[in-house]
Amino acid sequence: MPELIKHIDQIAREKGRDVLCIEFENDTLNPHEYAEYAERKEVIAFLEKNHIEYAKCGDIASENGWRSYRGQLYIDLPYDKENTQYILLENFLENEDGSTKIEGVVFYYLTLEIAMENAHHDEPGFWEEWAENF
Repeated sequence: MPELIKHIDQIAREKGRDVLCIEFENDTLNPHEYAEYAERKEVIAFLEKNHIEYAKCGDIASENGWRSYRGQLYIDLPYDKENTQYILLENFLENEDGSTKIEGVVFYYLTLEIAMENAHHDEPGFWEEWAENF
């Protein structure tokens, strides 16, 4: 069944703040098999155990093409080094030097400033017109 998944930059604009995202890189599986990624399952189990809200999300929207969903997750926490849940998540995902603890897991935040560069995507009919001219 088709599912509408928001782009991470759209989520940032809706939230009105910087947002967190997790991507998964796995060279042994097809990107369409993201549900089978052991690393993704481990991250989701951690999020659920710690009552951290998350949702599927897409890449930053691009007018030059698109990619299918590859398991990315929007994490519904602010980027805040004082927030106890953020600290818990950061400690789970990253070493003290910022390197990843779990191979194939990329943790990043997207600034609202960068997300606003695509604000025109939110105008009514933008994507319909774009599709007609693609």
